[in-house]
Amino acid sequence: SWFQVGFVLTTGINSAYVLGYSGTVMVPLGWTGGVVGLILATAISLYANSLVAKLHEFGGKRHIRYRDLAGYIYGKKAYSLTWGLQYVNLFMINVGYIILAGSALKAIYVLFRDDNDMKLPYFIVISGVACVLFAIAVPHLSALRIWLAFSTFFTLVYIVVGFALSLKDGIEAPPRDYNIPESNVGSVFTTIGAAANLVFAFNTGMLPEIQATVKQPVVKNMMKALYFQFTVGVLPMYAITFAGYWAYGSNTSAYLLNNVNGPIWVKTFANVSAFLQTIIALHIFASPMYEYLDTKYGIKGSALALKNLAFRITVRGGYLALITFVSALLPFLGDFMSLTGAVSTFPLTFILANHMYLVAKKNKLTTLQKTWHWLNVIFFGCMSVAAAVSALRLIADHSSTYHVFADL
Repeated sequence: SWFQVGFVLTTGINSAYVLGYSGTVMVPLGWTGGVVGLILATAISLYANSLVAKLHEFGGKRHIRYRDLAGYIYGKKAYSLTWGLQYVNLFMINVGYIILAGSALKAIYVLFRDDNDMKLPYFIVISGVACVLFAIAVPHLSALRIWLAFSTFFTLVYIVVGFALSLKDGIEAPPRDYNIPESNVGSVFTTIGAAANLVFAFNTGMLPEIQATVKQPVVKNMMKALYFQFTVGVLPMYAITFAGYWAYGSNTSAYLLNNVNGPIWVKTFANVSAFLQTIIALHIFASPMYEYLDTKYGIKGSALALKNLAFRITVRGGYLALITFVSALLPFLGDFMSLTGAVSTFPLTFILANHMYLVAKKNKLTTLQKTWHWLNVIFFGCMSVAAAVSALRLIADHSSTYHVFADL
């Protein structure tokens, strides 16, 4: 039903990534830029996603994958390019999830021991191993079942705890510093990166795949789900993002639970919830790659068959080992969110959506409407290039400051 799909979309935008937006979005942009930026990103993302949703039944057939829709409109080359962008997007999202999981484990460690013997990369490796075990135990998405309910519960825990403790700290704390760093080349790149984080927060690049599961009438029900996602669904994210920045100002970290003060058991519970929810969320975003590999190598039959089990251990384990290595090598969460927004979210959700709609509906659009869509294509194309340069510069800068395998 549209409500179930809306709930899935809402759970997606309130994943453990919400613990980073106070630091990665609000700190570089400040109150005015952050609040206005989030509201604009919400409206623009709703608009772009609605364009894709309306093309779901274009040409008298349903397009159940993003790349199928692009291939139908443009041809084989566009199919391959869209496929590549989708998997880059999913890979980068999963890198961020591993970093988040490692950050949650380190936060738990610091609560009980402050000897600094265990570094962030160690916890990232532990998180990677946990993700591999989960990927082996859960062969496909339909096997998640009860885990989706657990994921929702874990999400509620870290959002409620993060919001409540931030509110308590903000009330008790002296005046905070909300100043944005003085304007220079570095802060310009940081601001552009924060803009990429804004669009990353709302978009997965998998809308047609999700829409393929919606009951008839598909487009009408998908639009209901999108309206739910971008109204009720964004409220928890807004709440924890604004509360975190209000409480800690420009000192807000890229992982909010590092800032909060409160009973150790409460903070431990929140961090454990963030860690476990991240493992489940990563599995969802890695599933398209798993499906592709299973299909390519003809994996069928019982999940417990020796061949299938060995395949999952070897191939999924290898894929997640690569993600874990990249995460430990460059554990800069905000920078990877920016890079993901630049190289895949902008092209998939904004550039491609507007241009596909322009091509598909060209005979039904007025000159003004065509001009509007072309302006969107050009603007978001420029933003994509600028955000990619910004993200790569920030990663290089942080790598020279902290060195690889940094302990953040």
